[in-house]
Amino acid sequence: MSSGRRLVRPAGDKGPLTWLHQRRDKAGNPLITREERDAGERLAADFHAANLNPQVTASWDGLAPDKHNRRGPPGYAMEMSERVVAAKMRFEQALKAVGPDNAGILIDVCCFERGLAEIERASGWPQRSGKIVLQLALRQLARHYGLIANEPRDDRGGRVRHWGGDDFRPKI
Repeated sequence: MSSGRRLVRPAGDKGPLTWLHQRRDKAGNPLITREERDAGERLAADFHAANLNPQVTASWDGLAPDKHNRRGPPGYAMEMSERVVAAKMRFEQALKAVGPDNAGILIDVCCFERGLAEIERASGWPQRSGKIVLQLALRQLARHYGLIANEPRDDRGGRVRHWGGDDFRPKI
């Protein structure tokens, strides 16, 4: 990940993205690529940096200390709030880029670390369909972050598909 942001986990604790990256399909390929895993972890890092996770009780961490009992260098509170706002903006831009259909599964898996079977049951999807939806959502997220190059598109917005070479032109 080029941004340097990473979600910190306890030693030995694997999130669902790492687990999916380490699992192999029948052909021996990982279920999600390294770029897709990194994109999901980047989304989760912004989610947690923006303090978007729901809390049961009030958080007293943001209270300003008195002038004799500083908790950080001067101006630190301003830097902290700017980092939180920037993380929230990055998070919202990423969800906007993947669209509302993919945002839900990305939040559930990447941010709340819910399992695919649980998401499939809650959504009423067939078994193992969550894996495909997640792969598509992560691929789109990785494109947004620039981890995967965009495929060339034709004028109508679809992917360019033809069997001819670059200089091929049909004759009528």
